Amino acid sequence: MTPLLPWALSFALMAFALAMLCAAIRLLRGPAAEDRVLALDTLYVNGMLTMLTLGIQFGSRIYFDIALLIALFGFVGSAAMAKFLLRGEVIEP
Repeated sequence: MTPLLPWALSFALMAFALAMLCAAIRLLRGPAAEDRVLALDTLYVNGMLTMLTLGIQFGSRIYFDIALLIALFGFVGSAAMAKFLLRGEVIEP
């Protein structure tokens, strides 16, 4: 590892934590449901990026698998929320 990489990883983790805090505030205070859905999308993307950064920092492959699961569940959750907001139901009869 280069000497700059630990500093860059620490800065990236702090930036992701700040972004997750801002998204959590928007999730709680959002005036509309669309704002809350976008905040939830931002949260799962930042969570995935945090796991990837931790995987690079610790040199472990399990973090990459966790990031893949976060991306998968986040996409499915976003699609379900979008369908619910458009039609009012997730599973059609």
